[in-house]
Amino acid sequence: MKIGFIGSGSMARALAGKWQGKHDLLFSARDLGKAALVAADYGAQAGNARQAAEFGDVVVLATRWEDALDAVAQAGGDDVFAGKVVIDINNPVSTETFLTTREDGRSLTQALEAVLPGAEIGKAFNMAQAAVWANPEMTYDGRPMVTLFTAETERATETIADLIRDVGAEPLKLGGNAHAYQLEAAAAIVIKFLFAGRDPQTILNFIQPEVKPVR
Repeated sequence: MKIGFIGSGSMARALAGKWQGKHDLLFSARDLGKAALVAADYGAQAGNARQAAEFGDVVVLATRWEDALDAVAQAGGDDVFAGKVVIDINNPVSTETFLTTREDGRSLTQALEAVLPGAEIGKAFNMAQAAVWANPEMTYDGRPMVTLFTAETERATETIADLIRDVGAEPLKLGGNAHAYQLEAAAAIVIKFLFAGRDPQTILNFIQPEVKPVR
């Protein structure tokens, strides 16, 4: 499938490293020169945010969380994102209090749903930092990494689950996007410990004695 990244930072690069050769990739950045340099490392294309959204069957929002809503607006809003699977990988978490910052009690994912009603949005890849996604093994204490995600539609569910498998992890759907806030809050726990100096490979792994199919 075609995957457009809005953002070319460490998370975009780590995920692209696992998807390279399996999918067609396009990186975007405010600095087109930066996007072109990153794209060259992955045999990918480069462009601006609108071009990434137009290119992708899947669009990965890999900006800073503070910039996510502005980024989708600048890329063309719902006119461009309609019909796309959009993956929100961001965490609206304060690095001073290590609490989520969405004052309305809803997730960033739900805020994106409100401005992109024509897109099929889900949340994934938010509960670990780039070093984890770049890990070639994706096993921790002898257990495969389990990646929780949320999505509303069957297409988004299947697409995100497939992309999680493509990075070498096991997908586990938490529920619809009403549960995305829980993923953001769980990520805040990890972020707090990372800022305290824990190893970059620190994760919260979900132990599954019996793995059941994603529904």
